[in-house]
Amino acid sequence: MTGVTRFEYEPPTILHGANSVSSLDSELDRLDDERVMIITSGTVGRTTDVMQPVTSTLGDRLVATFDEVTPAKTLGTAAAAARRGTEAQVDALIALGGGASLDNAKLVSLLCAHDEPTTDVATSMVKRGSVSVPETGAFLDIFAIPTTLPGADLSQAAGVGLTMDTAVESGADVPGGGVSDARLMPAAVCYDPTIVATTPADILARSAMNGYDKGLEAIYSRYHTPVTDATATRGLALLQSSLPAIMDEGTSVASLSRILEGIALVQYGLSSPEMYRASIIHAFGHALTDAYRMQQGVAHAIAAPHVLSYLFEQVDARRELLASAVDVDPDPDPADGVVDTVTETRDALGLPSSLRTVDGADPADAPALATAVLGDSFMGAVPRGLEPTHGELVDVFEAMW
Repeated sequence: MTGVTRFEYEPPTILHGANSVSSLDSELDRLDDERVMIITSGTVGRTTDVMQPVTSTLGDRLVATFDEVTPAKTLGTAAAAARRGTEAQVDALIALGGGASLDNAKLVSLLCAHDEPTTDVATSMVKRGSVSVPETGAFLDIFAIPTTLPGADLSQAAGVGLTMDTAVESGADVPGGGVSDARLMPAAVCYDPTIVATTPADILARSAMNGYDKGLEAIYSRYHTPVTDATATRGLALLQSSLPAIMDEGTSVASLSRILEGIALVQYGLSSPEMYRASIIHAFGHALTDAYRMQQGVAHAIAAPHVLSYLFEQVDARRELLASAVDVDPDPDPADGVVDTVTETRDALGLPSSLRTVDGADPADAPALATAVLGDSFMGAVPRGLEPTHGELVDVFEAMW
């Protein structure tokens, strides 16, 4: 029916505030989880200021730690973690770190829900070229403690490299896969600014650009709803006023608390059953990070202003609502003001502004990059009325130089 909006979303419990990680024990009690494994990277695993508050809260529940997560997020890594979890008979996972730790936790939960041995299941998925989700099976509860700001926490989706290799470098030619299932939504997410404060400012800045763009995309996504409009606009307003503080020496816990509130709000409702509301900026980000050794937030920093300019040339893209969210005068046409504000936010975070700064990037790659964008699944959520052509997208990439 024309004009009908449907919004189905089952969010996790959200814990927010300084030292909120100490409340995780009550969430574990709620779900009767007694044996827990932490999934994290080697860097986070060696950071005492992050690990100590978590391990102290978990106490005797902590029976295993897997600290071998890498940005590559391969099925091989997830399978290794799943084997360790199975050996320790865990019933819950703590994803501690960035998006890679959370995606790995989701894949571990999925692998452990299969009846067959973990390695056999993962190897079969690699051969088949897709991730299979069991119709039944006991999925492990997931609790997320983000240390960065990409806004991937309130999501039932995960991406993965379809290889059993655990040592894949960024930019390697590895088939990518994804999975989305309501059972992979975290049971609780803990936004603790005292934990995030341990992360270096440059890492926070890169991840924050990714999270910020989720708010922009939630508004002009063709699947926008009144609920996501409300949360995204409030979240963007908080981020717009608070993100520059990341680059201040000794960013205050109060500032990080506001930023985390904004990050939670911009992604609220972004990932729901059979739908992901991220759109064309994320598709450009995927194309760039698949082609070059660059972090997702850097790709977003370079792409976002140019993609927005292209959108506003083609369609309305709900520019007035975007202008309101980022505090731009809507008269007479806010398009340029929105692009300028997003550019200023990127620059305040000290992020790169052009592809010429990226190692290995080549202007001649623009046609192949444009093809990758057109084939990206997130293009299904582009604003209504937008019908991008290959040539138009080539022009956007060329403008990034």
